[in-house]
Amino acid sequence: MPRAVLFDLDGTLLDTLQDIADSVNAVLSRERLAPHPVSAYKHYVGDGMEKLVERAFPPELVRGAGFDRILSSVRAEYSKRLDVRTRPYPGVERLLDGLAARGIPAAVFSNKPEELTVEAVKNHLGRWKFGAVIGAAAGRPMKPDPDGAFRAAEAVGVPPADFLYLGDTATDMKTATAAGMYSVGALWGFRDAEELRSAGARVLIAAPEDLLGLL
Repeated sequence: MPRAVLFDLDGTLLDTLQDIADSVNAVLSRERLAPHPVSAYKHYVGDGMEKLVERAFPPELVRGAGFDRILSSVRAEYSKRLDVRTRPYPGVERLLDGLAARGIPAAVFSNKPEELTVEAVKNHLGRWKFGAVIGAAAGRPMKPDPDGAFRAAEAVGVPPADFLYLGDTATDMKTATAAGMYSVGALWGFRDAEELRSAGARVLIAAPEDLLGLL
């Protein structure tokens, strides 16, 4: 029986898609490029801001020094829009209340830059306690490398094998498997059931509070 929960953030706890899309599209517009539909960003996100830039911009624009310029612009735009449209998904508050009532510890592990991850959790999920909030930082591997998952488990004081990992992308399912955690796919997030199953999801759930039935 799992004794702790590790959460992905974007597409799992928080619906961040509109703010991300608006931020990247603002930079595209400045570069005189056509914006992408919001739905396209479901497939651009999940593997860090660098991959987001690679996927959303033409290759010729982000080669060499152009990459750092575009990445810096996207990061600046997103920092301004971090909380404009972002909200917890319906049912997330009930899930976190349920975990707190049972005394089940939780942590967050995201490929979003760590300072933005911490700020988003504070702004939208600040009334719940998380044993660790981990994002992307220089010199540390991102998901699907399990390093952050191991650090979260150490901070919480529960072995990785006793964690349930909830995420919405193949990257999350691969991270859970690499860390030896029980992988659960979130069907309300950015990717579909086929991707989650093929990446190793042990269970798929349709609503956040369904997770409580697995604990």
